[in-house]
Amino acid sequence: MSTDLTDIHASFDDNQAVWTDGAVELPPCPPLTGAQKADVVIIGGGFTGMSTAYHVSRRFPERKVVLVEARRVANGASGRNGGQLLNWVNGVDTTDAELTRRVFDATLHGIEGVLGIIARHGLNVRHARDGALEVFTQAAEAEHAHEKVERLQRWGLPQRFLRDAALSDTLRMNGAVGAILDPTAGQLNGVDYLRALRPVVEAQGVTIYEDSPVTAVELGRPHRVRCLQGSVEAPTLVLATGGYTARLGFFRSGVFPLHSHCLATAPLLPEEREELGWRSARSFCDDMDRISYGCLTTDGRIVFGGGSNAAYDYAYGGPTAWRFSTKAAMDAIEARLHQYFPRLRAVGITHRWTGTLGITLSRVCSMGTLPGHDSVLYAVGFSGHGVTLANLAGEVLTDLYSGDNGRWRGQPFLQKRLGGIPPDPLRWIGYHLYTRLTGRSPRRST
Repeated sequence: MSTDLTDIHASFDDNQAVWTDGAVELPPCPPLTGAQKADVVIIGGGFTGMSTAYHVSRRFPERKVVLVEARRVANGASGRNGGQLLNWVNGVDTTDAELTRRVFDATLHGIEGVLGIIARHGLNVRHARDGALEVFTQAAEAEHAHEKVERLQRWGLPQRFLRDAALSDTLRMNGAVGAILDPTAGQLNGVDYLRALRPVVEAQGVTIYEDSPVTAVELGRPHRVRCLQGSVEAPTLVLATGGYTARLGFFRSGVFPLHSHCLATAPLLPEEREELGWRSARSFCDDMDRISYGCLTTDGRIVFGGGSNAAYDYAYGGPTAWRFSTKAAMDAIEARLHQYFPRLRAVGITHRWTGTLGITLSRVCSMGTLPGHDSVLYAVGFSGHGVTLANLAGEVLTDLYSGDNGRWRGQPFLQKRLGGIPPDPLRWIGYHLYTRLTGRSPRRST
């Protein structure tokens, strides 16, 4: 299986997310050269790959773990996202009490796992945990949300419904008529986190090679991963490649790369933040199908994305680097930001960037072993919820590697079958026709 090197190795020098500002600069790891052997080889230096490297090397210190990254650790979606550490699994909406609690407990474990690693190793990572809001702009949807919160509270979950004064005391957003507050959610600077985690996993014996785009993956006994200047053989392979996965020849009908555009404002002055009434719950999303989302960073900036078809892009052939103009997208995102928060018209925009998401048709991610290849582990298709789920994936894949997946049985993401996405040109035609006609994103219910 081979991939397009020019696509994977594309430069992102003009596409820097706000999360890189103030982040610690690390010397690059060397590229992979020569023929190497390992017990586990991981492709991808984002949340999934680094989390898997951390947990495997911690649990099996005698095993040799090698991680190869096409550019630099945190270069992909893990360093170019909206920064929200959220509960729940995108695409899973159930009224089954046991399944609901199980999904919430799993993602809560993912959030607390990240925070636990930060605390355990004393990592210098900008993060917060003061909750997240799901904001509703339609009265009928708000009422349904209120009923949902009452149901969740009966099941022992900590959600609250906010409206009127309680809502305006948390976030003053034009058009908001209600919101669900999850006090256990948070925010994470992924660049800080992964750069701080790198020396930890290296100290645990993991070898990281950067600037090593994969040119071919040969499945066998052992598996062989070929890069530009070298190769790694290992009996266990981990695909931690997010929206890049199909370019390696895997899940071509299950995951497609969607480009998500985002921006960040200049830091707000204390009086500007007070005018917004933003006193807690740094993160929020709205109730639109083409979801708007935002967060207040620890240095007082607002990160904002989504809100219309223009905020998301799919290019013909599924390239994983966006090489086209983003002006229309950024104009549309900025217009939505100012619609919700008119006071921000006077605040400058300092950063604009694009991240590559791995999207499934159902929006439910999948973690497991490749059918027919039990020694190939994967976690893909986080569909915008990857900050929590991709970090949780490291534990899930480590359990699978150890031969005991008992605590994850019954989770909707475990061995979730993916498929149903046609190849181009049908994919490109269908995506653009559907979104333009409906203003919605194509998806299939689970």
